[in-house]
Order: sequence, then C-alpha cells, then structure tokens
Amino acid sequence: MNLPFFKKILPIFHFWTILVFLYFSGRMTTPWSVVNQDRYTAGEVLGFETLLPAPAPYPFNNNIFVLSDLSAQSAIAVDLDSMVTLYEKMADERLLPASTTKIMTALVALENYQIDQILTYDRKATPGTTIGLKPGEKMTVESLLYGMLIGSGNDAADVLADSFPGGRENFITVMNVKAQELNLSNTQFTNPMGLDEKNHYSSARDLARLAAVAIKNPLFSKIVATPEITITDISGASVHHLRNTNELIGKMETARGIKTGKTDKAGECLVALFDQNSHRVITVVLNSVNRIGETKIM
Repeated sequence: MNLPFFKKILPIFHFWTILVFLYFSGRMTTPWSVVNQDRYTAGEVLGFETLLPAPAPYPFNNNIFVLSDLSAQSAIAVDLDSMVTLYEKMADERLLPASTTKIMTALVALENYQIDQILTYDRKATPGTTIGLKPGEKMTVESLLYGMLIGSGNDAADVLADSFPGGRENFITVMNVKAQELNLSNTQFTNPMGLDEKNHYSSARDLARLAAVAIKNPLFSKIVATPEITITDISGASVHHLRNTNELIGKMETARGIKTGKTDKAGECLVALFDQNSHRVITVVLNSVNRIGETKIM
C-alpha cells in the first residue's frame, strides 16, 4: 500500500464522512414538514447554503385533506408552478369538452392573427350560444376573443376559424397540430367551438396542460379574468354586453378564469384557475352536474 498517498487522502475522507453524517443527522432530526413545506435545501439545514441545489418546489399536503367523491365523470387539480397533480379522477378519459375547446381556438388565433386585425362575420346564423353577431358585422380579433372567451360566443369562434388562411378546415388542422405539439395525446378537434361531434374530444389532464400554456399569454390571461365588458363592431353601431359565463369570476376572490362549457351530452364542464398568495392551481371538471360547486370543493 502507498502509505504517503493514503496519508494525503485520509483528511479528505474524514471530512466527507463527517459531512455525510451531519447531512443524514439533519434529515433525521428535522421535521419532514419543515424540509418540504418550507422548501429548505439540504444545505440550509446543514448550514452550508451552496452545498446542494434546492429541490423542486413540490406542493405538500400538510393537512392530508381527502376530497369527497365528485359527480364529475373526470376531474383533475394541478399545481401550476410545478405541474404536480394534486387530485385526479379518470383524468385521461376521452370526453366531450364542450366550449372548453375555445381555449385552443383562442391560442391558435393569438398565434396567427394580429389583435387589431379586422374580420367579418359572413354566416347567416351559428348554432348554440352566440353573442348576437349579424351577417356582415366587422370586429377586431381582440373583440372576437372577448366575445368567445367571456360570452362563449360560437359565432365569434366561427369568424376566427372561417377567416383563417386556408379557411375553416385549415384552422381546425392547426388546432390539432398544436395539440400534438403540446403532447395532448387524448385530444382531437373537429370544430372550433366545442359542438358535440363523434371525433371531437379531450381529457381533463390535457385541458389542464392546455390551460397552463394559454394562461402564459397576457391577453388571454386578462380576458378570462374579466367579469363583464361591452364590445362593439368597428363602427360602434353594434353593441354587445358580455358577462363571463364562469360564475366564479368577480365572486370568488382567488378565481382567475379560464373557460366554461356545457352541452346536453358533455354535461357541465369548467377549466378554472385560482391564485392564492401567488400560489396557482388549475382545476378541470368534465361531465359534472355542478361544475361550480365541485370546482369550489377542489
């Protein structure tokens, strides 16, 4: 054995042995809730702040709260900062998303139009919920986004899709390409507003992921958090007063959006965002009989 070499490395070996012992002693004597809930690094516990990197800020269920069963066929709650799932029920089941579809419609529109671009409603009528656009009415893309996301106007969604380069079918193709880019493996669109159709579906998990992307857009974030607003066509002659279909906005202090949906087959749907002391959570309920009440529970 090379004794001089061994004598050289022995102090280093002793140093790391002591350091490892102190680390695990700190882990054993420090309450788990302190290490996780307060998000201390191991280095901070030992007194060496730069020794180890901080762990990811995963949420910690300190009170071990358990949800009662929800009527919603599918549901999920996700911590937005870490994207950790806090609660889920059949979260990957493919279901009719109703007007929560308009989250993707808005995202595609925001990425492909200028918000001051003027588009024309060229249809005689649109099925389902509308904001009352008249044939030939011209509106900015921004106003149409308000009409679609706050008033859930299918007619506003029609204008955004029909005016797209390549037409409506190309707009829907781009919606599906975007879904693939975001790895929404249980999502497919056949229309821009959420009408019930055979091959039109999404899942609670996919909608939570989609909402997490959409909310990064400042205009989208602003619109979905607006309780009510009045918009007009470019002439100012046609006036549309909009009230947010998400009843939590303006009534629940922590609510920040995002989009409702409802049809006879899809049931009540709601993708929602909450912000309490800068801690943000996205919730989704699909095919519920009480989307507002069950969202509040989550």
